[in-house]
Parts: sequence; structure tokens; C-alpha cells
Amino acid sequence: MEVAWRWAYGAPALALVAYESTLVLRETPVDVGALQRMSVLDPMSAAATLVEAATVLLPPVLKVAEWLAPLLLVVWVVASSLGRTIVLRRVDAGLHARPGTLVVLQTIRMVALAGSFAAWFVCLRADAGATVNGPTAVGQEPELVLYSAIAIVATLGLFTLWAVVSWALSVAPLLAMMRNLGAGASLAAAFKGRLVRGKLIEINLVMGIVKIALIVLAMVFSACPLPFESVATPGFMLWWYAGVTLVYLVASDFFHVVRLAYYLEMWKAFDGGEL
Repeated sequence: MEVAWRWAYGAPALALVAYESTLVLRETPVDVGALQRMSVLDPMSAAATLVEAATVLLPPVLKVAEWLAPLLLVVWVVASSLGRTIVLRRVDAGLHARPGTLVVLQTIRMVALAGSFAAWFVCLRADAGATVNGPTAVGQEPELVLYSAIAIVATLGLFTLWAVVSWALSVAPLLAMMRNLGAGASLAAAFKGRLVRGKLIEINLVMGIVKIALIVLAMVFSACPLPFESVATPGFMLWWYAGVTLVYLVASDFFHVVRLAYYLEMWKAFDGGEL
């Protein structure tokens, strides 16, 4: 059910994004040959090529994003609220259907998630300014290893911080359906569960580690055919990457359900955290 409702939204959304991307690429003079000749052995030249392409692509992309991004977000909020209601009622038939409340809570979660991405982007900009732009401005070589190290630490740090602080946004929809509460009351109830809070944070951290492990596994499997790149056909590589991506998405969906089920059972075991 989780895979079904996610792909009922994801497949049309992906098709729409692909269609609009194709239109932008057709109407924008991008040097595709230069992009194909990029090499990781010459990162500065590759970065310059990417900057040139981004400079040309950014204006039409932003123009499309002005209407496409809000549309996709609104549809996602509605679809995820309805889909989550169906899945949770399948886990526990005694839960109340509160799709309107879940829409509000999902909107709050999306705003918080967007804020976390904005903080991550600010960290990467500061990292680039200190390790790349700064040394380059005084005629020195950019410190790419330090840049990568800081970027990795900042990314994992913010990922872990989100796992620690976002548990209430995940628990609130459950409480809304368990106790038939509104959005504000369910958020307040989530923060009042003092005894169960540590367990919920622990579950969120474990699921975050699982998500990181899935990403690492996807990267490893994506790199597996590279030693045979000289004999592997482009078609094979395309299908391989598509298969790895599909397996990752299905596994990620599964652990989303696992986390919700753990939350539900843990809250019931602690009697709503009020014992």
C-alpha cells in the first residue's frame, strides 16, 4: 500500500518533471559535448563547465519552478495525507480517519523540512567560501579535500539533527488518528509524552541510520559495474541504475512503514506517554 500510494503520485510527477526538463533543454543552448567531456581528474575545469551550463539553464528552470514546485508540493501533501491514512488504518483498524488534520500536519512537516534543506545549503555555501572561493581569490589552490570533508560532516550532522527533532512531526498524525484530535492538539500531545520521548527519538535515529545505510548500499551497487564499463553497453548501465534506484525506493518505503508501526506500538505500550 505504501509503495502504491507513493508511486501513484511519484510516477505522474516524475513524468511531468521529465517533460518540462526536456522542453527546457530543447529551448536552451547548452554545450552538451562539454558536459560529456568532464572528468573527475580535473575538478576545477569540470566546475567551470557546470557553472557555464547552470548560468544558461537557471533562468528557464526557475521560471518553470515558479508554478511546478508549488503544484507538486500541494499534490504531495494531499496524496501523502490520504495515503498515510489508508496505510495506518490497515495497520490498526481502530484508528480514526483524519485526512484534513493530516494535510495540516504534513504541511507543517514540509515547511520544517524545507527549512532544514535551506540550512544545509547555507552550510555548503559557507564551506565553499572558506575552502574554495577564499583560497582562489588570493591565488592559492582550492582545498577540495577539506571542502568534501566539511560537506560530509555537515550533511550527516544535519541529517542526525533532523532525526532527533522531527519525531514529534511524525508522531502527531498518529495521535490525531488514535485520539481523534485536531492538528494543534495532536502536536501538543506529542510534546507532552515525556516518558516515551526518548524511545521515539531512539527509533527515529535508528531509522535515520538505516536510511544512510540504504544510501550507501545504493552508491555501492551503482558503482559495481564501473570496472566493466568498457564492455558494458550504455543500455545495460541505464537499466542497472534504474534497478538500483527502484530497489532503494521500495526499501525506503518499507522502512517508512516500519517506523510508523514502531511509533504506534511504542505509544500504546506507554499509554500515550502519560504513565
